[in-house]
Amino acid sequence: MTGSNKGISPIPINLRVYSPHVLDLTLIDLPGMTKVAVGDQPHDIEEQIRSMILQFITKSNCLILAVSPANADLANSDALKMAKSVDPEGLRTIGVITKLDLMDEGTDAREILQNRLLPLRRGYIGIVNRSQKDIEGRKDIKAAMAAERKFFLSHPAYRQIADTCGTPFLQKTLNQQLTNHIRDTLPALRQKLQGQLSALEKEVETYKQFKADDPAIMTKVMLTMLNSFASDFEKSIEGSGDLVDTRELSSGAKINIIFHERFPYEMAKLELDEREVRRQISVCIMNLHAVRVGLFTPNRAFEVIAKKQIARLLDPAVKCLDLVGLELGNIIRKVGEKLARFPNLRNEVERLASTHLKECEEKCKEHARLLINMEMSYMNTNHQDFVGFRDGRPSSRTSTTTSRKSGSADQVIRKGWLTTTTVSVLRGGAKEYWFVLRANSLAWFRDETEDDQKYLLRLDDVRLREMETGVLTFAKKYHFALYNSAAKNVYKDHKQLDLSADDEDMVEAWKGAFLRAGVYPERAEEDGEESVDEVSCIDPQMERQVEVIRNLLDSYLEIVRKSVRDLIPKTAMHLMVLEVKNHIAQDLLPALYSSNPAELMEESKDSAQRREETLRIYHACTEALHIINDVSSKTVSTPVPPAVANSIPIERPKMGRSPPSSPSAPRRPSHRPAAPQRPSGTGRPAPPPPGHGGPRRPPRPPQ
Repeated sequence: MTGSNKGISPIPINLRVYSPHVLDLTLIDLPGMTKVAVGDQPHDIEEQIRSMILQFITKSNCLILAVSPANADLANSDALKMAKSVDPEGLRTIGVITKLDLMDEGTDAREILQNRLLPLRRGYIGIVNRSQKDIEGRKDIKAAMAAERKFFLSHPAYRQIADTCGTPFLQKTLNQQLTNHIRDTLPALRQKLQGQLSALEKEVETYKQFKADDPAIMTKVMLTMLNSFASDFEKSIEGSGDLVDTRELSSGAKINIIFHERFPYEMAKLELDEREVRRQISVCIMNLHAVRVGLFTPNRAFEVIAKKQIARLLDPAVKCLDLVGLELGNIIRKVGEKLARFPNLRNEVERLASTHLKECEEKCKEHARLLINMEMSYMNTNHQDFVGFRDGRPSSRTSTTTSRKSGSADQVIRKGWLTTTTVSVLRGGAKEYWFVLRANSLAWFRDETEDDQKYLLRLDDVRLREMETGVLTFAKKYHFALYNSAAKNVYKDHKQLDLSADDEDMVEAWKGAFLRAGVYPERAEEDGEESVDEVSCIDPQMERQVEVIRNLLDSYLEIVRKSVRDLIPKTAMHLMVLEVKNHIAQDLLPALYSSNPAELMEESKDSAQRREETLRIYHACTEALHIINDVSSKTVSTPVPPAVANSIPIERPKMGRSPPSSPSAPRRPSHRPAAPQRPSGTGRPAPPPPGHGGPRRPPRPPQ
């Protein structure tokens, strides 16, 4: 992996040591900084080692042991410079001075160990490691530590600070830092564990009582899960859940949109073709008169045309019921996900509920057909809202529509963001605007502040055209368009205004809003050929009769539409929604008991593994909380040392400015404990303490 000649690799070699005499710490021995590649090392070895070191020392829970040799200039220490770059406040950095026994005669590192020269917040600790000769002579650790202790006690410069030097003191310091770290992180850790326990308690409570070989307990579990299934189904429809979703509409809200937006929109798409209706009325009148000359308007013509138009209302009613049934099926599958622990039970519950849903849906459609047939069977011309033959004048329909729109011209029907490609097609793409729909106009602005109005479109003669998803460039959007039924430009030089949104429900909501503003959907072309000769030969008397029946038809169809718009949602709620809900709450459990409950309650392999894992995590968190409580009551921590002003350089000193290094004795190679890096090069030794021989030089000024 690293070659055979001084190669490196970022993959660690893990060695776990178990002993009552070692600290509970993870020690990472990082390579020292290398300037020149040797052996199998790559040419960018320095950058690789630097990146490897930074990968570890940037972690906030890592203590940095900045190891520097005593016989080198401390100001040129790569270890201190890198430590300061990731720990500028010095909260995690501990200086370690090695090779104290290799310093030139007459020099010592007392000022460094007393934190006077380039001070650190946590100070420096001096140690003396085994030499290569000691290692080859198999000198054990106890003897090495005894020799280290003897060195500090016998050296005149370190005799007074011997208690704060050596490997045992470094162990004690690291142990104290571990204790401080534990005390500092205990509150957050305790809170995290308590939150995790609270989240698991409800699930663990069910697991504790679970016994696969006890029929009574399994029956109780099945009863609990079915009650939860029925409750979740009801909450999805009624909207009475404890947690309200703010990201997407609930199933009950979607059913409400089907009742009050989708269904009226589908009915509005059946708007009468004026020319075709008039032709049918005139043909019907002439057929009823036959060879005779009609002096009066025949009642039979009104009934024939009205029945034909009423029968067209069945298709949108059936489509509304299909959409409601589809949404109820989605609720059953979504709520059934909580039964995934028992696959057989989930499949059986979904099968029974879906079967009953299909039965209710067919029953509901039969009732819808019955309602339409009832409307067709008897024409109640004495209805209080029916204009009657006396009031069947040409102006009644027009005046009613005009007064309704003029009275609510300034009413805002809907606001929201829509994307249009018509406005920005010449600019190379689609653009999003803030649209405001009123009763007689559609305006769009740059943003929701509505300060910068881009355009105002009057809704006179404007129609809505449905478009397939993917017709335009943006296939993931849902599209519709506005156009002028009189073949005029709807926006500047464009015959059509293309609009789109990211969500299908949003598009359907906009269609319903346009319907309330009087913008009807595009009418499908009727099949069949027009009899031009029959229509063109209408005399003035026939025109008056056609106009009377046409106005009566509008009045009566409006009554029928109101009735159908009101009764179809009620039918769907009574015969489908509430019926399925009551079946799940009352009849589902007896149906399951009639089968084999033991087979239904077979737990899946994944669920069994999850149950065991959840119980294991719960017990581990409980035990961890007990340990934390004991540690917090028995552990004593030390305060963080105050900040110090040091002059450890951030950048490497430029060539030519570093002081000359003093001669020193040859260094013996040694194996030291882990450290972020080992500095390279030589430097000036630290000055000796007062009263000791040897050359004295003033401390180097900070750079």
